[in-house]
Amino acid sequence: MFEQEVLISTHHGKMPAFVVCPHKDGQWPTVIFYMDAPGIRPELWNMARKIAKQGYFVVLPDLYYRIGTVRFDLPRREETMSQVVRACISHAMNRAQILDDTGAVIGFADGQGQAKDGPIGLVGYCMGGPFITWAAEHFPDRVKSAASLYGVRMVNELEQSPHNFIGKVKAELYYGFAEHDNAAPPEVIAQLTKIMEEAGVKHRVEVLPETRHGFCFPERGAYAPAASEHVWKVLFDLWERTLK
Repeated sequence: MFEQEVLISTHHGKMPAFVVCPHKDGQWPTVIFYMDAPGIRPELWNMARKIAKQGYFVVLPDLYYRIGTVRFDLPRREETMSQVVRACISHAMNRAQILDDTGAVIGFADGQGQAKDGPIGLVGYCMGGPFITWAAEHFPDRVKSAASLYGVRMVNELEQSPHNFIGKVKAELYYGFAEHDNAAPPEVIAQLTKIMEEAGVKHRVEVLPETRHGFCFPERGAYAPAASEHVWKVLFDLWERTLK
């Protein structure tokens, strides 16, 4: 595999990112991987590698770069650390910033010889659920499919709430939720589904049985192997169909 840590120019400054793709001749469709709340860590690098092995140019940007270099030691997580994580989330959940950063990532990928021109895919976990929704709506000519796993704050009182944009998306969407997740209760899932149905958005919504928030992450206590592998299959089928 070819992999590299790079700095992507944005309106705010230099955004670190991890880039990985097959280490052989050819060009690969771009997939932007939006991190979850605990941020950049080896676990996410390994997930990016898993995507790249299927034939993709994957960019995993560090979306906390505006506040410096933020790294969490998750096995040692306790309430004090959780307070810092929540503060980082609040800083990152800004639609204008995410769209600016996404545009920068797309521009970066377009300048790389390994990245194929054309359709782009998105995947986001946890706080990345809103990000894939905002970006899919804002970049309709490039984003052809987007996936969210246990996305948070999908319905809220703010003007930038994802549910206000989801019905305008032209890409194919996948939303996978945990059965037990206070951040995505059944009424929120039902509302999102109704919006997509009424708008005619091509979508698939699943609630994975007997799962909790974070079930896709192999190093988290909530990891559910069967559900995680199911999601990987859904993602690879989605990208095979829409990006290649």
